Amino acid sequence: MEGNVDQRLENLRANREAARLGGGLKRQEAIRSSGRGTARDRINLLLDEDSFLELDTFVTHRTDDHNMFLHQTLGDGVVAGQGTIEGRRVYCFAQDFSVHGGSMGEMHALKIAKVVEMAERAKAPLICMWDGGGQRAQDGVNALAGTGEMLDRLVQCSGRIPMISLVLGPVVGVSALAASLSDFTILGEEHGQLFLSSPLETPEVLSGEVDAAGLGGATLHASRSGIASLIAEDEEDACELAAAILSHLPDHNMADPPHVPTSDPTNRLNETLQDIVPDNPNKPYDMVSVVEEVVDDGLFMELFPSYADNIIIGFARMNGNTVGVVGNQPKVLAGCLDIDASIKAARFIRTCDAFNIPLLTFEDVPGFLPGVVQEWGGIIRHGAKLLFAYAEATVPKLTLVTRKAYGGAYLAMSCKHLQSDYNVAWPTAELAVMGAEGAVNIIHRREINAAPDEEKENVRLQLVDEYKAKFGDPYVAARNGWLDDVIEPQESRLRLCRALNILKNKREWSPPKKHGNIPL
Repeated sequence: MEGNVDQRLENLRANREAARLGGGLKRQEAIRSSGRGTARDRINLLLDEDSFLELDTFVTHRTDDHNMFLHQTLGDGVVAGQGTIEGRRVYCFAQDFSVHGGSMGEMHALKIAKVVEMAERAKAPLICMWDGGGQRAQDGVNALAGTGEMLDRLVQCSGRIPMISLVLGPVVGVSALAASLSDFTILGEEHGQLFLSSPLETPEVLSGEVDAAGLGGATLHASRSGIASLIAEDEEDACELAAAILSHLPDHNMADPPHVPTSDPTNRLNETLQDIVPDNPNKPYDMVSVVEEVVDDGLFMELFPSYADNIIIGFARMNGNTVGVVGNQPKVLAGCLDIDASIKAARFIRTCDAFNIPLLTFEDVPGFLPGVVQEWGGIIRHGAKLLFAYAEATVPKLTLVTRKAYGGAYLAMSCKHLQSDYNVAWPTAELAVMGAEGAVNIIHRREINAAPDEEKENVRLQLVDEYKAKFGDPYVAARNGWLDDVIEPQESRLRLCRALNILKNKREWSPPKKHGNIPL
């Protein structure tokens, strides 16, 4: 009897070692020599030391055919479990590229689906590490069935628990779709790649017009497709970025984001903001500098910095509490809203609303970007997404107008009419249907044309000044109740912190509905 126990213990140790080696020591070393880590290396980078509790260690595939290609591999190409990040509990999984190239068979997908479901039940964040070549052909339709269940679990978790994806190798097919379902997606600069269709099947790659990195590399997805929230220098940096994002998020949608004590006083004056807006209304300035001056300790974690950079989004803290920041960027396209900017901001607003994060909007917008490309591309539909997201959000909404707030773009940027809670403006702000120059050229064109040639410019300038005084002055909007106050720029942090403190217990009721029909 004792011999049987010893034998079973020996078998257990052997099986655990086999699971740890995945596709074998040789393949793991080949992965490391390429500059990438194995699945377990990555989990060790992500989690607190000795906190990982592995699940489904001995799961294997159920395919009987093609045994020459598929030997029994414990874990079936994915390492999954739970652990902690800076003491906070999380669930996570990492695809193992050493096992059949990280391809997703039936049990591989079902193993991920199980961890996702466990994360939702435990109300804990989920970190996904992707590095795999799509569906496993040898599993046939069974692989698709398992993948379908995994995708369903990921969708059901959306908006309930935070989900962060790290793409640390080539990820192809449905696996790429799964990675993009996360709230935030981080790509490794050198090895992170996402493709819906394999580069080997893409005509432009086959003809040499573009390489794999140009088709689906990190830089492409950060600047063109808008999938990459951030680019990581290496795998350690990717894990640190994931932890930084997580530090701003609650464990689940019914919890509040973490409070981080700060020594930055709420009554700190912002003297540098007094002269940041140029006298020339057409001269740009950097809205990121405004944000960093107002928020705690000047720390602003900007997301999607290379995509639609005419609008900025990201996380910061005010008096230790997380806020989601949205701001027009006057130094890019004059801060105009276009298709990509509207989509970028709308999704971030909905993410913040899902996880009880107040929204802080810095507004300087001259309008929607005009042109055939924008109109044919659907700027009406995409701009409506931004307006819809702000109007639908039930978290505290605060808006600071620094300069221009014109027309439909003013309405789309968390105006008072969309039930924004606290709207203030600097004295430099202009709230109007359009800029004074354009408005005068339309309204008073006959009067200007009738003036003598030598007087035309003087007449026009006088009419512009009159229009600004009548419509553009922020006190006009304040008198109508569309601004709560006109404040000195140096008081921005003080006023916003006070408003957030009052609004922290905000609760908003609306009639029951399944969900709104956002114009996707």
